[in-house]
Amino acid sequence: MRPSQPLLPRFLSPSRRLRRTNLKEFDSLLRYTICIIGFFLATFSLYSTLNLHGEKNLDNGRLNGDSEVPKVTIFSAPRPLISLNGSDLTWERQKLAVQSWLALSDNVDVVLFGRHPSIVELKEGYGSRVTIEPSIDFTYLGTPFFHSMVARAQSTASDISMLIDSETILFPEIFNAITSIQKLDKDWFVFSFTPNILNFAYQLAGSGHSWFGQDGRMIESNKIQEALFKQSEARNCSERLLIAWNNPKLPLFYGVIPPFMYGKGFYELWLINEILSSEIRTVFDASNLNLSLFPENLGILSSMFSEDYSTRSKRTWEYHNNLHVAKSYGLLLFQKTFLSNTPYEIVNSVGQYYFLNEEKGHILAPGTKRKKEILNLLGCHTERNKCSLRRFDNLTLEMPANIEYKLTLERLLQTVSDENKTVILGISGESYRDMLMSWVCRLRNLVITNFIVYALDLETYEFSLSQGLPVFMDTQSPKNISFDDCHFGTECFQRVTKVKSRMVLKILKLGYNVLLSDIDVYWFQNPLPYLSSFGPGVFAAQSDEYNETVPINLPRRLNSGFYFAQSDPITIAGIELVVKHASSSNLSEQPSFYDILCGEAGANRVGDNRCVERRTNLTVVLLDRDLFPNGAYKGIWEKRDIRSVCANLGCFVLHNNWISGRKRKLERQMASGLWDYDPTLRMCIQNWSNFEVLFDHSY
Repeated sequence: MRPSQPLLPRFLSPSRRLRRTNLKEFDSLLRYTICIIGFFLATFSLYSTLNLHGEKNLDNGRLNGDSEVPKVTIFSAPRPLISLNGSDLTWERQKLAVQSWLALSDNVDVVLFGRHPSIVELKEGYGSRVTIEPSIDFTYLGTPFFHSMVARAQSTASDISMLIDSETILFPEIFNAITSIQKLDKDWFVFSFTPNILNFAYQLAGSGHSWFGQDGRMIESNKIQEALFKQSEARNCSERLLIAWNNPKLPLFYGVIPPFMYGKGFYELWLINEILSSEIRTVFDASNLNLSLFPENLGILSSMFSEDYSTRSKRTWEYHNNLHVAKSYGLLLFQKTFLSNTPYEIVNSVGQYYFLNEEKGHILAPGTKRKKEILNLLGCHTERNKCSLRRFDNLTLEMPANIEYKLTLERLLQTVSDENKTVILGISGESYRDMLMSWVCRLRNLVITNFIVYALDLETYEFSLSQGLPVFMDTQSPKNISFDDCHFGTECFQRVTKVKSRMVLKILKLGYNVLLSDIDVYWFQNPLPYLSSFGPGVFAAQSDEYNETVPINLPRRLNSGFYFAQSDPITIAGIELVVKHASSSNLSEQPSFYDILCGEAGANRVGDNRCVERRTNLTVVLLDRDLFPNGAYKGIWEKRDIRSVCANLGCFVLHNNWISGRKRKLERQMASGLWDYDPTLRMCIQNWSNFEVLFDHSY
């Protein structure tokens, strides 16, 4: 991999522009004097109007007098727990963070994204206020997708959704700030950068508004907040961005969020840029309020993440994926810099919040003070948070010349195979990538993670990487695969099928059992426990026979689009014979499977559903069609409610074959409701109003 240092683009923050003046020394002194006088005058004016109920809009931003406390749901994706010298630093940080969130208000609930078992420990003791949500999209390494997280947050019934890093501590002021913003009669979006605190030796008291140190002394939250930020560090600011918005079900901007991998960079500023440019929400920057912090160390527990996260992430293919996505979608297709517009900056002065957009000349504030009076008050304001938009002033966005992902077959097999060293192999080209994703989404919904994807072309490989799939390519892949004319019976189909058996043989020789499944096979339940029960020396395959009155092992009725082969000497020897025969055949590999394993004209048939290959003694079992129906069996695909029909039959899978043409195949599967992917949103279809908590123990 060629080393690269992609950076973020250059832009100017409002606070930078306010400071960028070249006043002479005398002017500076005069301004300071006026500021002090203005401060006392404005403070006096503030207290004199506290009891007034009137509210005034200074720049077309009407304030709503509704005093109801908003309902807030905080969403976060906890990291798997990491043990460190007998103590789990990640768990301690995340537990403290969740405590700080719940202490904000009784109107705050928490949703934790994840499937790793350790997430259950994080929820313990909080009752119904903390729930676990496994039904979002993850990469094969367990990294959640940011666009799926946001979509889930948009489905909430709360007044406000908040998305936050799982180890970020919140101070009570954040609830005051968002409540103040909520009073504006606007659809809004707020963000805040989170600084690092090197040494954090405090625990949260029961009330949530006080902390106590190692000496046991109680400290008020506002006092510890101010003291800590004096020692804060501006590291990895954008990696722990806090975002929140009201009216969650309404759009954030015109467009959709592409598949960014969470925690791997670029999506935070990309999203801010899109929302600012759309101008359908008012955007606020709350970074200067110091609403949150990230504790690198907790007491005697030292952080193992002291290295700059952004530096580490640049070494990963996930980082390069996010960089590519950021430049390929949205406004960055047409512009070289972020932030063509600027957000309102939030300023807290004497307990009152003001919203300033200097570029537009807008100020939003309650009360009856005049605009000049407020400007005098805000003139004393200085930037306190070392994490701010100003951090990115001198950064540019550059793509590396070459990106090598190095996802080799051997490495993927080690990563994704289950405890029995079994993998599920799916194969796809560019023309079937949406069907590939529907197949993958279905496996994800069934919490099946031991699958790998064999990409037949570069387009499918790169697409699969962007979707977080365990994908690989091979030099044996056929070239010039037709987009619309590569279905059963075509010359293209013959070339594609022959690489399937060769790849299965290669994986078997590496010591892994293989369940090959065409991506047009819809899965209702996991068939692996059933298929594994046949034991070694048995090759189990789907039957293509549709006639219900004849044996299912008649000539040429073995379907090579769904079969299970175990990595044992007998099976490997049998598959080698099939591959050798197919390599010299003018047909697809499917006739070779039957002619070799069951004999020409069925010479090796045993009973109605078996064959025995004479040279290797490999037993072939044709699977029960009620459990593994093909596309023509009982006319299932023509039924109105296919799910109910298959539930009554006990189907493990249903093959969408016995239909000619790519378009007809896709149309039939989509129309049936057996489709689990939204290609517009690049996201698996979920039902977030009625989900079952499932945990994947493979992480």
